[in-house]
Amino acid sequence: MIHMLLIKFNIEKGISMTIAKTYTLILSATILALAGACAKKVAPPPPAAPPSPTHTMAPPPPSSPPIDTPQPTASTIAPGSLQDLIAQVGSDRVFFGYDTADLDATAQDTLKKEASWLQKNTSVKISIEGHCDERGTREYNLALGDRRAEAVKSYLANSGVARARITTISYGKERPEIVGSDDTSYAKNRRGVTVIR
Repeated sequence: MIHMLLIKFNIEKGISMTIAKTYTLILSATILALAGACAKKVAPPPPAAPPSPTHTMAPPPPSSPPIDTPQPTASTIAPGSLQDLIAQVGSDRVFFGYDTADLDATAQDTLKKEASWLQKNTSVKISIEGHCDERGTREYNLALGDRRAEAVKSYLANSGVARARITTISYGKERPEIVGSDDTSYAKNRRGVTVIR
C-alpha cells in the first residue's frame, strides 16, 4: 500500500514510472533493513557440555591432619604485654551497672589482680578507657565514661600504682563492644578497659 502511494506521488511530481518504482523499491528495502536492525536478537544456544572422561582418576592422597594454631602459653607471652595482663589477671576490663561509675565486688577483684600485675611490671604505662551503652545523650555518656575511667584509675592508684603511669579517656557510647539495643548488649558496653601504652 505504501509503495503504491509513493509511486502515485512520484508520478504526480513528473518522475517516470521506472524511476518511481526504483525509489519505492530502495525506500522499502531501507525500511525493512531498519526494522530488522531493531528486532530483538536471539541468543545462540549454549555449547554442549564436554564429554565426561572415560578413564578414572586415582583417589587423592590422604590429607594431613589440620595444623592447630598454637595458643599463647606462658613461655610465648611477652612479659608486660596485654596478653600477659589478660593471662595473669583474667581480663583487661571491668563492667559497670546502669548509669553508675561504682565498682562492684567483681570489678574490685579484677582491679586488685591488675594492680598486683602493674606493681610487678613497673615499666608498663596504661590508659583506662571509659565506655557507656547507647542510652543517653552523647555529652552525658562522655561524662559518665570519664567518671568510670577515673573510678578505675583511683582504685589502682589507691592500690599502690603510681598515678603518673595511668591516663584516662572517655569514649562514651561511641565505641560499643556489642551493637544492640538489649540488656545483654548494654551490660557489655558499660565498661572500663585497660590498654597498654
